[in-house]
Amino acid sequence: MSTSIEADPDLLWTPRKPSQTQTSLFREHINQTYSLSLKTYEDLYNWSIENRADFWSELWDWEKVIGEKGDYIVDQDKNLPELNPLWFKESKLNWAENQLRYSRSNPNDIAIIQTSESTSDYTPSIKKISQKELNELVGKVQRSLLRDGVKKGDRIGFWGGNVLESVLVLLATSSIGGIFSSAAPDFGLDGVKERLNQIQPKILFVTNAVVYNGVVRPLLPLLPELLKSLKNPPDKIIIINHLPENLCPIPDQLQNNNSNSHHGITINWDNWLDTSISETKFTRLGFNDPIWILFSSGTTGKPKAIVHRQGGMLLDSLREHHLAGDIGRGDIFFYYTTPGWMMFQYLISALATGATIVLYEGSPLKNPSYLFNLIDDLGITIFGTSAKWIEVISKTYPKVKDNHRLSTLKQILSTGSPLPAALFDFIYENVKKDVLVGSITGGTDVCSVFAGRNTCLPVYRGEIQSRMLGFALDTDGPRNHPGELICKQAFPIIPLGFWPLEGYGFPVEEVELAKKRFKESYFKGEEGLWYHGDYVRITPSRFGNSGGILMLGRSDGVLNPGGIRFGPTDIYSVLEGTEYAQLGVEETLVVGLMVDDGADEKVVLFVKMKQDRSLDESLIKKIRTDIRLARSARHVPAKIIQVSDIPVTLTNKRVEVPIRKLINGAPISSINPATLRNPDCLEEYAKLGRKMRQEEGMAV
Repeated sequence: MSTSIEADPDLLWTPRKPSQTQTSLFREHINQTYSLSLKTYEDLYNWSIENRADFWSELWDWEKVIGEKGDYIVDQDKNLPELNPLWFKESKLNWAENQLRYSRSNPNDIAIIQTSESTSDYTPSIKKISQKELNELVGKVQRSLLRDGVKKGDRIGFWGGNVLESVLVLLATSSIGGIFSSAAPDFGLDGVKERLNQIQPKILFVTNAVVYNGVVRPLLPLLPELLKSLKNPPDKIIIINHLPENLCPIPDQLQNNNSNSHHGITINWDNWLDTSISETKFTRLGFNDPIWILFSSGTTGKPKAIVHRQGGMLLDSLREHHLAGDIGRGDIFFYYTTPGWMMFQYLISALATGATIVLYEGSPLKNPSYLFNLIDDLGITIFGTSAKWIEVISKTYPKVKDNHRLSTLKQILSTGSPLPAALFDFIYENVKKDVLVGSITGGTDVCSVFAGRNTCLPVYRGEIQSRMLGFALDTDGPRNHPGELICKQAFPIIPLGFWPLEGYGFPVEEVELAKKRFKESYFKGEEGLWYHGDYVRITPSRFGNSGGILMLGRSDGVLNPGGIRFGPTDIYSVLEGTEYAQLGVEETLVVGLMVDDGADEKVVLFVKMKQDRSLDESLIKKIRTDIRLARSARHVPAKIIQVSDIPVTLTNKRVEVPIRKLINGAPISSINPATLRNPDCLEEYAKLGRKMRQEEGMAV
């Protein structure tokens, strides 16, 4: 490290050989190809923005994408994101073919490791699938889908656990041009119904059960009711006996039901799966053809059905995993996820790098040491999780490095919510010192990462390392000041739109409504820029990183007392440490209460305490004092209130915006309960809102 870097108190980690990272090697390639002298990541980043067509074209070649690129990259006149131009219009490729490309060159490499939490009655064995076996299994699923008449553009649904069959269905669907969509087992009937009714899948795959917290949670008893509630049920339902049938038998309603009027034929996976041995075939598609439909959390309305393009998903995942992350053959990649979260696609897409991916079903926290044991047992090199999980571990299992070797671990990735500076400290002090901590941000909207880990750059405390190549990210305010995250140029992972798209047989009014909702979701006014919905600050450039990113919260959850704007993270970061955990603080939520007829707002902090602790006056005083000292007097909450629970989404994200609306008078019915893990607590917030509005002389 140079003296200037060593002197930076925020510096936590530096790469050992930055010049040998993929990003640095790519920069040298660009220098040679275009006779340039780009010296830093910042130089390369600026070049990728100023020469976006060349960048994405060079990336295709660098990553050795299988397919025909063609000469056309993008219409340079359609620069604004709202114009959403077509990319690589002459290209032909297949996402699944690229995911399986190592099955030919390295057939004996392990492609997938499947593992699961145990129950009192069942201890699953670890399953390892080679590249060759994966390719053959995908071929069997592919031929079964074709036999059932699945064609390009048909939707294929999956509901269940993070298991091998979920990957096979995704790959096989993509291989023939179908559109994949999945729902997590914890969505509940209403959540699954909302999704399936929008996409109307031709075939639905369901695992018979999942395991969570050491308990078998059957899905099949819920299936008859789900199918009855669908406007257009699937032609076939394929049941995957992921867990032994004696633990979750098939209900009578699903047996011998070929004539059932409520839904199509129900078939067991083993009986449905083709048994022949034949070469897996791949339909080469357009870069802009749809590959999957992901859904927003939908806390305040029907979940948005976001359609992604297959070429964009392939090219940018290679940029993310290989170019920015140096993942490749020999790496073992784990990300805790379910098939209802975009991190499922994020994990699976690493197959194209030659890495081994790990599928895990179960609770990440029933035994806090479990996933760390998994790192040691499997030799995991890239470990992905959520900021919330790291926070809980810091409180419940603080001495990680004393109990685990973690010798193979190179990167810890975190997403789902901002990773506070204190949790960076926790990892480096209590988990592992020589590890890249990559806080990443992007989301379901782009099914990728806008800013995140970068193996050629240092890690600074509390910061996302860098903006990713090819994305013209900025804020809507002055540089180095908080503002809404925007993207100023069109990019190839802008969604095609919301489902339904034109040309798939849906009523014109539904298609037009989807178009209108898509525009309203991401593009404000007449500017034509992409507004991502995050409130951030881009820091000054250090060590040529072009500036890191500090996540301050969702832009529509920004607090504004007395005209001073700041994000909820400013409050959370003060309270999310071991000190407050020891004082009994379990979780917090901060929102704004409108006062003075909406002309101003007061900051309200809700605090959930551990069962045996209460929020007394001394703790309230300490909270106020610590926030004032760490931030400012303007940041100090006007009200600090103990609550029984903090509402979170199914992926454990706090929901500031719906609660803000609720305490300001919106009805509980404005919040979609199917999107929350704990909707029963909403009534408490509605009552508190009425009380606070009364105290402020506001309309109740």
